[in-house]
Amino acid sequence: MLLLPHRLLLCLGLLIVAAWAAPARADVELTAKVVAVPGVRLQQVSLHVGEDGQGGLALELHAARADIPAMGWRRVGLDLQGALSRDLQMRWLLDGSVALRGAPGGALSHSDVRLVIDAGANTLQADIMQASAVASAWVPLDQTSHAQITLKNLPANWLAGLLGTVWSGRPTGGRLDAELALDVHDNGIQSSGEFVLDGVGFDTPSGTLAGQGVNGSGRLGIDTQGGPARVSLDANLRGGELLLGPVYAKLPAHPVHLNVSATGKAGALAINRLRVNDTDALQLDGSLAFDAKGNLDKLRLERFQARFPAAYDRYGAAWLATMGLHDVRMNGAVSGNIDLRGDGPRGFAFTADHLDLATADGRLAIDDLNGGLDWSAQADRPTTTLGWRGLRLYRLPFGPAQARWRSRDGALGLIQPLAMALLGGTVRVAQLDWRPAAAQGKRLETSLAVTGVDMAAFSKAMGWPQFPGTLGGAIPSLRWVDDTLELAGGLSLNVFNGFVDITQLALAQPFGPSPVLAADINLRQLDLGSITSVFDFGSITGPLHGSIDNLRLVDWQPVAFEARLLADEGGRISQRAVNNLTTVGGGGIAAGLQGAVLKLFKTFGYERIGLNCTLVGTVCHMSGLDSTGDGYTIVDGSGLPHLEVIGHQHQVDWPTLVGRLKAATEGDGPQIR
Repeated sequence: MLLLPHRLLLCLGLLIVAAWAAPARADVELTAKVVAVPGVRLQQVSLHVGEDGQGGLALELHAARADIPAMGWRRVGLDLQGALSRDLQMRWLLDGSVALRGAPGGALSHSDVRLVIDAGANTLQADIMQASAVASAWVPLDQTSHAQITLKNLPANWLAGLLGTVWSGRPTGGRLDAELALDVHDNGIQSSGEFVLDGVGFDTPSGTLAGQGVNGSGRLGIDTQGGPARVSLDANLRGGELLLGPVYAKLPAHPVHLNVSATGKAGALAINRLRVNDTDALQLDGSLAFDAKGNLDKLRLERFQARFPAAYDRYGAAWLATMGLHDVRMNGAVSGNIDLRGDGPRGFAFTADHLDLATADGRLAIDDLNGGLDWSAQADRPTTTLGWRGLRLYRLPFGPAQARWRSRDGALGLIQPLAMALLGGTVRVAQLDWRPAAAQGKRLETSLAVTGVDMAAFSKAMGWPQFPGTLGGAIPSLRWVDDTLELAGGLSLNVFNGFVDITQLALAQPFGPSPVLAADINLRQLDLGSITSVFDFGSITGPLHGSIDNLRLVDWQPVAFEARLLADEGGRISQRAVNNLTTVGGGGIAAGLQGAVLKLFKTFGYERIGLNCTLVGTVCHMSGLDSTGDGYTIVDGSGLPHLEVIGHQHQVDWPTLVGRLKAATEGDGPQIR
């Protein structure tokens, strides 16, 4: 980690001595195509020593190319100049400056240097300074493979070359102090010592390993002899940010103990021992590995214990966000282990201790979670129990429950049915099998039944008008395929004295930032009198049926559907309902019915009512019962006075249509959310 490696210093010292020992008293010129000592190779070297005009000697040395593999330096230009002298103790002295061209991290672009070669003390001493950075080295002349090095306020960027010999990362900022011992061998280096970090940062090409503003102190060891580079680190870190694969850490102001033993080869990094101790938040013991591109290849935590909310705030927020869980409130504790490989998980186990979890958007909440799960991709595991006091999914409040689990043949499954109370009814999970190691295809399969759920309470929980009736149905198969939940079978809602059947239901990225829902909906014998009373639309009587096919919601907002609504068994319709249907269709009253006559009647008979809307993007393509010239019939009246409502707008902007519906129901209509 020396700025100007000690063997390069020794090489320069030998050149200086050779120049001084030249027999001529006039200027000395030395040139060489190659000057080399073990670990250092200089090419196109020129050395000039001459009088400086003030009774002393001036030295200038130039090397077109300096290669120092142990430092990761290649094709680095070198210029050294200064005043050359010997003192009363017969020591060689050089006071001057050194400039490197093309050194990784911009190291030593313009530095002051002082060299002292003391044969009597058997020592070469070098002090190098640039701005506030200082590097000092002491090399015994009879053991040139060894050096003692002191670094003060050293820019971390200057270590880019050395780090590049161990892994693919690079420093991005900050400074450090260090006291190191360095031994250079023919097949690598050994170095150990203590260090202090001040705002240090680093990065990798893939961005999966990174740090910023890290402070701390500790002890470091590096050994690159014969094979993969070996690194050991024992440190206390304070403040700053770290990214280690899926884990983002925002370090606290108090010390976090970090103990690491790692090997690096060809840019890949294997952390064979990883120990973290953040007293009030997280303790773990395990290992992880990254490939040459910085991608996570293995994560194995033999033991971890997390205490919340501190563990979430410092280490878990970013990881949970990748799973679609943002702004989570957590309390309690979790402990366990995990084995994750590049091709998928191999096993995990965890135990929750009075864990509370809730997302800010209300999509998920768990109250007082206790117990755990134990799963292995290959071995059978003992039965575990996981229970909770309350569970909320998309605002739906499920009651307390306990589930018993068993891992067999790579699947984690319920060993007995699970029943949960929901809004006066029951959700019964008859069977559930989860295969965490399934990289693609089927990951989860379950069957469940819903009975007796109060539809008014359900509507209120979803933020809709409170529909009367009950919700019930069976789902013979609910599968998790890739990142999508797929429903086989259907749900039947017994509402408004009729039925709403939902089939082909699929929910992609259910906890992601923009969930995508697809479904087909069939309406059977719904009582229009009950519907219009809930929506305050105006009174319409008679049965309604129809369909909403190819429904697609993105983040719970409709982007596509094909809706067909039809009441073809006759009934009565009020003036207000007539006006609202006219407004929605952008039409008017036909068949000679005048406004004055309309006011004489509170209700009218009708034979059929039909309204269709196909939503594509933000445009709704509208139609009705029949085409009538440039319009379409919405209401076909019966009896006297004979009523017809004609729609004239075939294409309506969806936000405009939603606005009309809201206005028609005085803001009390159903909301998608």
